[in-house]
Amino acid sequence: MRVVKDSRKTTETNIQLKLNIDGQGKVNISTGIGFFDHMLTLFAVHGMFDLSLKCEGDLYVDGHHTVEDIGILLGSVFKKGLGDKKGIKRYASLYSPMDEALSLIALDISGRPHLSFDVQLFTPRVGEFETQLVREFFNAFVNNSGITLHIKEISGENDHHIIEGIFKGFGRALDQATSIDPRIEGVLSTKGVI
Repeated sequence: MRVVKDSRKTTETNIQLKLNIDGQGKVNISTGIGFFDHMLTLFAVHGMFDLSLKCEGDLYVDGHHTVEDIGILLGSVFKKGLGDKKGIKRYASLYSPMDEALSLIALDISGRPHLSFDVQLFTPRVGEFETQLVREFFNAFVNNSGITLHIKEISGENDHHIIEGIFKGFGRALDQATSIDPRIEGVLSTKGVI
């Protein structure tokens, strides 16, 4: 089983995290930001990841440090959990609908961090969550996981639906890309390493 437990403590956040990549979508998440808890829950449930996460952050400032630091730690934990990446499918792409919203999620567990984020959001907040932090989360995640990630909004009018579709789709795509294919010997790369 690919299970990792890790923590991150700074003057801004204190995070405890446990991840089972080969889980069943069981979650226990508390970030102090209700909408972000909801999005991380959707990510883990639809990705079939078991995720236990508790964060105490400086929310009296705003949500930035909490969201970014969770992205940093979660990306790092995925990287550790995948180890040498032997046997993983590596690539995934899919369309993710949520009512009127539709997004394209495509990723490559390439060892090369890159984020292309082509998403238009219309409001500054959903609940207590600042919508500009969606990009910050994914940027932190890719930089610490070594994943190339493209997120493109095809359509959408409601920010809750747009963001929800993205997090669900990201979970599903990451589940596909991290899954083991018994036909793959070593790593799926002509270089022999990822």
